[in-house]
Amino acid sequence: MRRALAKEITAKWNHPDVFFLTGDLGFMALEEVRSALGTRFVNTGVAEQNMVGIAAGLARGGHKVFVYSIAPFCYARPFEQIRNDICMANLPICLIGNGGGYAYGPMGPTHHALEDCAAMSALGVRVLVPAFDEDIAPMLSSLTTATYLRLGYDERPAKMATPTYAPWRKLLTGSRGVLAALGPLGGVAWGALQDLPEEARPSLWVVSELGTQLIPTEFYEQLSDNSLYVIEEHVAAGGLGMHLAYAISQNKHPCGPLRHRYALGYPSGRYGSQSFHRAECGLDANSIRQMILSEL
Repeated sequence: MRRALAKEITAKWNHPDVFFLTGDLGFMALEEVRSALGTRFVNTGVAEQNMVGIAAGLARGGHKVFVYSIAPFCYARPFEQIRNDICMANLPICLIGNGGGYAYGPMGPTHHALEDCAAMSALGVRVLVPAFDEDIAPMLSSLTTATYLRLGYDERPAKMATPTYAPWRKLLTGSRGVLAALGPLGGVAWGALQDLPEEARPSLWVVSELGTQLIPTEFYEQLSDNSLYVIEEHVAAGGLGMHLAYAISQNKHPCGPLRHRYALGYPSGRYGSQSFHRAECGLDANSIRQMILSEL
């Protein structure tokens, strides 16, 4: 998705008041942004706390600012600066964390982002998790508050067109419950379930923004006493499952059993590819499919 991001920034955000800051990252992906923005593309070096402070200063001066790094270096290392410099001043800075979840695979837990959505939500930062490349443009068009943009891979099935962007979108209809997937896992679940007949699969919804007020009425209507499945490449605490359970409880909607699959950390104590970690957590396509088929 970072190439889709670079294309969008270059095409629509090359204005004199726009700055793009990176923490010594973006090689083989952001060169076109650097060429387009010139001196407004700033490599701050491996100094993420300072990078956020610089971004806050630029934003206070009336500039639009994007801050880009590998996800944990974007939200975790400069957490205090995000809290104090951005959130307390309510600055509309867009923090871009590349490689959400286990995307950086064998580089290990220092490069994994498993609690990022919860951490940013706790500060009141708007959390966006694009599922497909086409989501980037509409997301960037509505940056009016502090925002965390969690980039991953577009994992839709081959040759499938995506529906028009919305925070919650239905990808498949089904009559055996409802499945909500966070960001790119929506594409994984789409591929895993698309060939099952409607009577043997749940309706599939992809969620690209956290927030209990964003859940559509149609989603609630499909719950009734049906099973609810939630999958996310994020820890259980503060993630999609917890947000959704809270919303259902607060609104007193009837709901069947909740099946929640989430990032378990490192059950085997080993590190590997993103696919390896997803499989350990039951978040790969085969595990998702078997979870549904096991309840037929």
